[in-house]
Amino acid sequence: MPRRLTVAAAQLGPIQKAEGREVAVGRMVRLMEAAHRRGVEVVVFPELALTTFFPRWYEEDRAAADHWFETSLPSNATAPLFEAARKYGIGFHLGYAEKTPEGRHFNTAAYVHPSGEVVLKYRKVHLPGHAEHDPVRRVQHLEKRYFEVGDLGFPVVRAPVGGAGPVNIGMLICNDRRWPEAWRVLGLQSVELVMLGYNTPSLNMDNRGFEAHHLRVLHSHLSIQAGCYQNATFGIATAKAGVEDGHELFGHSIIVNPQGEIMAQATSWDDELITADIDLGMCRLGRETIFNFAAHRRVEAYGRITGQTGAEAPRAWEPARG
Repeated sequence: MPRRLTVAAAQLGPIQKAEGREVAVGRMVRLMEAAHRRGVEVVVFPELALTTFFPRWYEEDRAAADHWFETSLPSNATAPLFEAARKYGIGFHLGYAEKTPEGRHFNTAAYVHPSGEVVLKYRKVHLPGHAEHDPVRRVQHLEKRYFEVGDLGFPVVRAPVGGAGPVNIGMLICNDRRWPEAWRVLGLQSVELVMLGYNTPSLNMDNRGFEAHHLRVLHSHLSIQAGCYQNATFGIATAKAGVEDGHELFGHSIIVNPQGEIMAQATSWDDELITADIDLGMCRLGRETIFNFAAHRRVEAYGRITGQTGAEAPRAWEPARG
């Protein structure tokens, strides 16, 4: 029996620092209404979808940034999203800043069932940027200051999604997409649908060399397409886009199939809904042939991946003597 879904990436245009959560949530609800009209069953919103990308702003007192964080889900501000999910029968992925009851801080994503129940939570593992103010940078990237490294691993859950029945769902956030190990851990759990949100600037502000704008987009798409292909999964990668607080985010949200092909792509810097009809049966080809892990993986040769962090120089070749 075919396992088909209609899915959507709900790209958001910029959210300015002065705008409250109710502005972003109102826009997101309107995107869910549009998704309902198109017959969408799953909507994926971006990373940190409720606010501006606040890690670009330095706070000497770390606690002064706590107002950007959610302490519960749903909250009063996010309740309209849960109500829309129930009204339209749509599941949704939400990226947000999470403060736990114990006072810990994470860059988090949750997948919410149309009933309003949180099915799966993921906390970002690969935090980019730095922890202290860097006077050399034109724009700060302080994720390491405001967030802890995610402590949930890379979970996958099998849960009912739309008319497709149970689907193996996993999540990544932004910089995670660039790390093949993250995708492979999901692939080893037979993931079929990866939901991924990001807020990525059009310019690399590291000041260690210029990275062209078109390469920023290329590298993002390349990472997602390779991850989907090498792990035989669909991917929905949703961006924040446009000029936010004077800083450009490149957008280019995409939906990718298990062959690594882009099925749909956003073409604006505004709120934009892109959709695709997907057949989850497409995941079988890769995992039963080229990427049949049980038949072809050679774990005895991969020890360096988990046994070493930084790169090490290889031994020097020396010509034979005599």
